Amino acid sequence: MKRQKTLKYWIDPFTFFGGATASSTPRTSGDPFHRRQRGRCPSRTNETLIRFICRKFFEEGMSSLAVVAAGLVLAGCSGEEKGHASTRNAGFSFIATADMRNFAGPEHQSSEFFLGTCEAIKAVGQGAFMVSPGDIDPPKQVSDTIKKVLGEDYPWYPVVGNHESETPEDMDWLRNQGRPDVQGLVRSGPDNGEETTYSFDYKNAHFVVLNEYYDGQSDTGSNGDITTPLYLWLKTDLEENTKPVVFVFGHEPILSIPDYHNGRHRHQGDSLNAHPENSHRFQQLLRKHKVTAYICGHTHTFSYSNINGLWQLDAGHSRGLGDTGAPSTFLKFLVGKRSCWVEVYRDDANGGPYLLTQTIDL
Repeated sequence: MKRQKTLKYWIDPFTFFGGATASSTPRTSGDPFHRRQRGRCPSRTNETLIRFICRKFFEEGMSSLAVVAAGLVLAGCSGEEKGHASTRNAGFSFIATADMRNFAGPEHQSSEFFLGTCEAIKAVGQGAFMVSPGDIDPPKQVSDTIKKVLGEDYPWYPVVGNHESETPEDMDWLRNQGRPDVQGLVRSGPDNGEETTYSFDYKNAHFVVLNEYYDGQSDTGSNGDITTPLYLWLKTDLEENTKPVVFVFGHEPILSIPDYHNGRHRHQGDSLNAHPENSHRFQQLLRKHKVTAYICGHTHTFSYSNINGLWQLDAGHSRGLGDTGAPSTFLKFLVGKRSCWVEVYRDDANGGPYLLTQTIDL
């Protein structure tokens, strides 16, 4: 099949799923899954999602796939999955939670809400610190709950989300108290965004926290974008990094992917893909510097995907019963010398206990 080009992405819809080769040939029925490709797709849900995208390709052409583009490997079609805890040795671990906003306050101090997420994190091992990629308002309430369960000295690194950027009180807190004293601080943010964008090292890994609402003049000036001033700051940071494992955090996904387990789909077309040229430039930079994963939130749905060789993990939401549209989630990252794997913990979408649902090799 002839390759087609859009926004500088090269796309072959029969070869970018799960490792199928260029010699794979679809049936004339027009359904590329009438005969299964060689890539492994262990989940029926994922096969359904891939069928949907391929159907869009045939029905609407490349206009509907301008940002899906280039090598999207949906969750479950790459990486290793297991339903049990890893027995490998990790040098350290850390936690990612997101989008618990409005469910960490005094009226929600029960196990059915974010407090229960923290209790489950403590039970499985809280790691060295927690990073939360956005929508964590009011941030003081989230911070207080984390300290209550995980300890006064447990580091928490909040990331600016769209709800914080539009709330002056949230931004004041994040600027003044949101970044704890980071022993391994490498770089503060660019001018007019020093407090809410920064990078730090921990052991053999480099961590980058991005405020995607920074426009060069203000730390609340954009609507979710990797603007040129932010891109240039990140470029310098990654060029000077010497650590083999790199994680980049931002609130909005490169591309919104349906929830891994129930298919819920939110924020299609209004995430970073709302600015396709900047998003493409951002992806190229992360791939060039071999970033281990880009970790985001925003959609309230957990997913993991490989976009042209770049891992994106959406941490979903961790508000428990605060959102029953998808299971509440937290991610535990385990980092080895030059490798990383992720344990995914989810509740039953009804305030129930958190269970390990899968382990992903990055």
